[in-house]
Amino acid sequence: MNLTVVCAGFGAFLAYMAFRFGFWGFIIGALFIAIGAFVGRAAGGRLDWRGVLDALTGRRSSS
Repeated sequence: MNLTVVCAGFGAFLAYMAFRFGFWGFIIGALFIAIGAFVGRAAGGRLDWRGVLDALTGRRSSS
């Protein structure tokens, strides 16, 4: 599936959540999408846990 189609689907879902459930529905929908993406990357083995931890604690430099 094309990345543009997937992103359009996520946008449509978030728009539905915003119209149907208001601001908090939008926020909760976006949060679940982010959690799902994070879990999906972890399950697929494409997530570097050390890099995530370093970025969250501020020990990672961009150079």
